[in-house]
Amino acid sequence: MSQERDDSVPGGRDRLASIEGVEALVDYLREGEKSPEQWLVGTEHEKIGLYGDSHAGIPYEGERGIGAVLERIAEQGDWHRVGEAGNTIALTKGRASITLEPGGQFELSGAPLRTIHETCAEFHAHLALMKRVCEPLRIEWLGLGMNPLHTVDRIPVMPKARYRIMQRYLPTRGALALEMMFATATVQANLDYADEADMVDKMRVATGISPIVSAIFANSSLSEGKTNGFVSRRMYAWQFTDPDRTGLLPMVFESDFGYRRYVEWALDVPMFFVVRNGAYHEAKGMTFRCFLRDGFEGSPANFADFDRHLTTLFPDVRLKQWIEVRGADAVPPGLTCSLPALWKGVLYDATARSRAWDLVDRYDFEVRDAVRSDVARRGLGAHYGAVPVIELARELAVISRDGLRRIGHAGVIDADESNFLDPIFEQLELGVSPGEVVAERWEGDWGRSVDRLIEYARY
Repeated sequence: MSQERDDSVPGGRDRLASIEGVEALVDYLREGEKSPEQWLVGTEHEKIGLYGDSHAGIPYEGERGIGAVLERIAEQGDWHRVGEAGNTIALTKGRASITLEPGGQFELSGAPLRTIHETCAEFHAHLALMKRVCEPLRIEWLGLGMNPLHTVDRIPVMPKARYRIMQRYLPTRGALALEMMFATATVQANLDYADEADMVDKMRVATGISPIVSAIFANSSLSEGKTNGFVSRRMYAWQFTDPDRTGLLPMVFESDFGYRRYVEWALDVPMFFVVRNGAYHEAKGMTFRCFLRDGFEGSPANFADFDRHLTTLFPDVRLKQWIEVRGADAVPPGLTCSLPALWKGVLYDATARSRAWDLVDRYDFEVRDAVRSDVARRGLGAHYGAVPVIELARELAVISRDGLRRIGHAGVIDADESNFLDPIFEQLELGVSPGEVVAERWEGDWGRSVDRLIEYARY
C-alpha cells in the first residue's frame, strides 16, 4: 500500500498546529512546489517473504521472524528503530525508511534522489543488506505482485494498530480488500512538481498513462499455489477494495482541477483513525471535513492528521506534497530500477509529457477506467479503446527514453539514464507482461515447482 511514517510531516511545518480552514490545506499542498533544479525521484518497493525451506509465510515473532530481521538490519547500519507497543515496526535513516505492510511485505521507501543511478545504487545496496541478514534465516524475498502461495487466512499479521483498524473497516467497502492488504506488493515512484499548473499537467498525464505502465509491470498471475486467470491479480483486487479512495480520479481530467479540488475530495473520504498520544482511535466513518469542523473528543484536527489521512487514500496516482504513481506490481530486480526511470523520463521532460498525453488524450473516462480491468486480465494483451496496449507501451518507452536523454545532467558522469529502460524494451520485445511469463513457466518448464519460482523471482 505504500504509506508514510506516522510521525512525520514534510516541509518543516509544525505537525501539531491546528488547521484553521480548508485554505490552509490548499496551502499545504502548495508548499510541495519545487523549482526544476530541485526535482528528485523517490522509489518505494515491496517484497513478498517466504521461508526458503518450508515455503511458509513469515510471522513477526520468533528467531526467524520479521521482528528479528528488523533488529538485525538495525544492528548492521545506522538505522533508527520506530516502535509501537513494544515492537519495532519500522526503521529510518535520513530520508529513507524500511516499513512493514499488513502481511509482512517488506518495503524500502528510498530517499528522494537526483538521478536514477543513485536510486538504483540505493536499491542494490538494500538488496545486499537483506541478503546478508536473511540468508542465515533461510528467508527469501520475491519480486512478485502477489503472494503466490498463501490465502489471506494463512498470511501472518503484523502488529500495527493502524492495520487492525483497516482490517475491520475495509471489508465493509470491498470484497477483496483483505487480499489487497495482506497479499499484494508494488513498486512506485514519487516525483515533484513546480507549481499548480505543473502538478495538474503531471497528474493528468500520469493518470492517463497509468494503465499502460501497469501493463508493462503486471506480475501477479499466481496466487494460492496456482495460476489465477489474471496477469495482474493485484490490480484486480484494488478494484474491489474501497471505491471511496481507490482507482482513477475523474477530476484530474476536468478543467478546474487543482490543489483545491484534490483537497475537497480528500475532505469527504471517510477516515480510518485518529492518532493521539501514540494511540489509534477508530474514526467510525467520520470524514476529514467533519473532523476539521468538530474535532475529535475535544481535540482539533492538525496537519499531522491531514498528512496521515492523505496516506490512507489510494488512487492510482496520488497527490501529497509530491506525486505518487502507484499502479505497478512488484517485479524482479532487473525491472525494478526501470519503473522510476520510465516515470522520470515522461514526467520531468515537457516534450515527453506532451507526447505521452497525445497517446491517450482522445479517450473519455469510461474508456480509461475500462482499460484497467482489461489490463488486470490480459496485461500487455489488453486494449486502450481500440488500440493494443503493447503498441502504446512501446511508444511510451521511446518517449521516456528520449525524455531522459534530453534532461541528462551536463557534466555528470553517466548523465544519460536511458539505459535503465533496457529491461522494459526487452520485456516489450517478448510481447507479454512479466506475469504472463511466470504463468507460462509455472505450468510449463517449472512443473509448478515453488523452488523454481523462488529461483526466478528472488531479490
